This record gives sequence, C-alpha cells and structure tokens, in this order.
Amino acid sequence: MDLSSRILLFLEVTERGSFAKVAEHRKIDRSVISKQIAKLEEELGVRLLNRTTRSLSITGAGNEVRRKAISLRTTLDETIRLAENYHVEPKGTLKITCSYSLAEQVIQPVINNFSTKFPDVNIELSVSDTLVDIVGDSFDLAFRVGDLKDSTLVARYLARNRLALLATPEFLARMGHPKTISDLQKLPAACYAGQKLKVDYIDYRNKTGEVERIQMNCAYCANDIDMMKSHVLSGASYYLAPAFHIHDEVISGKLVPIMTDLNLLDFAAIYAVYPHRDLPLRTRLFFEAAKEYFGNNPPIWEQNIPGFENMYQ
Repeated sequence: MDLSSRILLFLEVTERGSFAKVAEHRKIDRSVISKQIAKLEEELGVRLLNRTTRSLSITGAGNEVRRKAISLRTTLDETIRLAENYHVEPKGTLKITCSYSLAEQVIQPVINNFSTKFPDVNIELSVSDTLVDIVGDSFDLAFRVGDLKDSTLVARYLARNRLALLATPEFLARMGHPKTISDLQKLPAACYAGQKLKVDYIDYRNKTGEVERIQMNCAYCANDIDMMKSHVLSGASYYLAPAFHIHDEVISGKLVPIMTDLNLLDFAAIYAVYPHRDLPLRTRLFFEAAKEYFGNNPPIWEQNIPGFENMYQ
C-alpha cells in the first residue's frame, strides 16, 4: 500500500469511526488496518489518532491530514471520471443500490436491457431497504423513494409514485366491498412496518381539499412489501400499495382496486441519487436508460392497472 492509499484508508477510519468497521467493510483483518495507520503516522512523523481499548479520537494533526485526504479523494475521483468520459463506449464497473421493492419491478428490467446493449459494463446491484452510504461504499448510482436528506449528493426526479388500495375478489366476497371510510377502517389490512417507518394509515384529501388520515386496522405487518402482497393474495387482508409494485395481478383478476373514488395522496417520488454532477459515461447512460424505461407521467408500471388514471384522484 502506497502513501496515498494509506491516507485514504485513514480518511475511511475517521468516517466509519473504528478499525473494526473498516476491516469489516473491506473484508480484511483489523490488524492490517492498524498496521497501515501506524505506518502512515511513522511516514508523516505525527500522531493522527489517539487510541484506547474502546475508542479512537482524532488529533489536531489528524484533522489537518483528514482535510487534505478529502481533497485528495475528490481529485482522484474527478480524474477518473474525466478519463472515463473520453471513452467512446462505456466500460468498467457500475455499482447501483436500491430497495428490494424497486429492484424487481423497476430497476432489474433496466439492467437487463442495459447489459445487452453495453456488454463491456459490469453491473453490481446491491439491494437493501436500509439507506447505504453512497460515497463511503463507493456506489455510482442509487434509486430511492423519497426526498434527499444528504445535501452533498445530487438527486434527479424520475417518476411519481401513486398508490392504490387492493384486495382479492375472494376477500371482497367474504368481507364485502367497502363503500365508506368507516367500512374501510373495519377491514383487516396488511401494513408496512420497518425499523424507521410504519405505514399503518391512509392519507387522502376530502371534498374540500383538506388532508385527512385514516388509521388502518392492521391485522398483519411486515417490513417487506412482497410479503404483504402474499398475505393479501391469500385473501386475508387488503393493502395500500405503490403502483410500481403491481405486476399482472389486476389485469389477471387476482387483485381488485377498492375505494377508487378516494383521493389518495401520492407517496414520495422516485429519484436517482449520485455523488457528483459530472457523471461518468456509463453512469449517465444508465440514468438515461432508466428515465426512458420509466417514461413520462404516467410511468410505465401504471399500465398494469387498467383505468388507473381515473382512480384515486
């Protein structure tokens, strides 16, 4: 490992907070990290970190080196992107991350088409419902539902994210079609419940345009929307689903939209997120491919619910 690599390793230690976390991320032994940081301190002739058995703290000199390390990483990234943009054809590795719910229906079809068109680009897809560190984990592109929280990243709007209320014909035959808000609240529902988000409610606009909230009767909660759909398809409940999660279930008659005269609020839109405005060629082409596949409003997946443009508005 050369000096610049050790400086970048030191930066990663300060960002992740411990040798152990860096070792876990890089899949190497913790002792390797410790030895390389010690060698860096020896080369520079200053102590960068104060170590105890339980914690690390950065020294004054360490703060100055960290500031220069950030600048070094930025310069290296910009140099790589500059070179990549001179390629006539995209090549190299493209690292993408998104949630499970987006991956199957929305992102994987784009990847399939892109890989056929640009075979020299290797794609690494990381699927997770927890927010990852795009910069720290070296992702080129992320697809997210919801507004951007990190102002240092760039977010580009891709598509709206409308919702639908769905149940099986068997469920409705047994429980009855809901005609009113009160009817809907009595029906058993499948709800999303993750570590930081629980959607056990329905937001809608009343006839005067004011936003109101219905509390759902959650008979089943899961942190995976596919599991929620499975519960609903069993005929045990109804659910509130993003339109992009519907395949052929409505067209085939397995699911039926209910309470379609309810003016549902859209859920947070779908965005592409990336660390730099100056995108490498392969990243830019993938973003453009995704935008083309999604289509302008209405996005392509809304075709899976016939007549959807006249529902929930």
